[in-house]
Amino acid sequence: MAIHYWVFLCFGTCTAHAILDIHFALPWQPISVIGIAVAFYLGFKNNSSYDRTWEARKIWGGIVNDSRSFAAQVISFVQGENADAVKKELIYRHIAWLTALRYQLRLSREWEHTEDRVKGKFAPTICEEYIENLDSDLLKYLNQDEVKGYEANANTATQILATQSKRLQELKDQGFFEDFRHMELVHLISSFYDGQGKSERIKNFPFPRQYASTALWLTFVFCGLLPFGIMDVFHDMSGAAFWVCPFIVGLVTWIFFLMEKIGDYSENPFEGTYNDVPITTISRGIEIDMREMINDTDIPKPIPSENGFSL
Repeated sequence: MAIHYWVFLCFGTCTAHAILDIHFALPWQPISVIGIAVAFYLGFKNNSSYDRTWEARKIWGGIVNDSRSFAAQVISFVQGENADAVKKELIYRHIAWLTALRYQLRLSREWEHTEDRVKGKFAPTICEEYIENLDSDLLKYLNQDEVKGYEANANTATQILATQSKRLQELKDQGFFEDFRHMELVHLISSFYDGQGKSERIKNFPFPRQYASTALWLTFVFCGLLPFGIMDVFHDMSGAAFWVCPFIVGLVTWIFFLMEKIGDYSENPFEGTYNDVPITTISRGIEIDMREMINDTDIPKPIPSENGFSL
């Protein structure tokens, strides 16, 4: 936020007071009450925003745990001829689901900070500019006919899980595992749908605008009144102490707008910026774990952090 506007306003007020002998100030007490109210409001907004981010992280923590359980059950449950190929097929389809889901969660919404990511300034992860890569990424795990069959679907991740569920039924009918083990695997499919649905709820429902916008407006009001209230405190001072006033205004303004921005950038944990839940890194970690369980080859490396942030 352009903090220098308020600094210049306060500097002009100080100049008018000290040089032009124009005295205009507002009582500090009511302005301080407004500041306290705004601080409480920003605290409420930041807590609510953090809750969204932390809930998203817990959801993906559950996906991590369920994915490992799914891989372990596939490895131990699937028996019979060509069992190794079937295990690899099921695990690869699950990784394809993770890939499709993280692509979908990174698609922009009008209330997100898309201006910070489309230009690649902060986190060039996954958005509309990269969605064309989805099919090529899915082809690493699925055959071409299956990938082509998803092209007409609005929600690829949902359809991949549906295919996985149908495939599990086919394998049960073919005798690769019995009813009880089939039920356990289907229960995990339901858990994956649950995690996907919870993620989509956060993605598709914005932080209520009456809270998000009002916090910004109140911050503007307080910071606009702040220079005149500070003058009420500094007007009896002389010398260098008096000219500290603009810097105090700049510091207080910076603190309030910083608090507002922290909450603002915590509202949408899947928008594709550095402040997101690092679902790309998490997905890669799941892929590594699952493929190591089946002694797969050409396993990718973990995604390194970028500028101190996980993607």
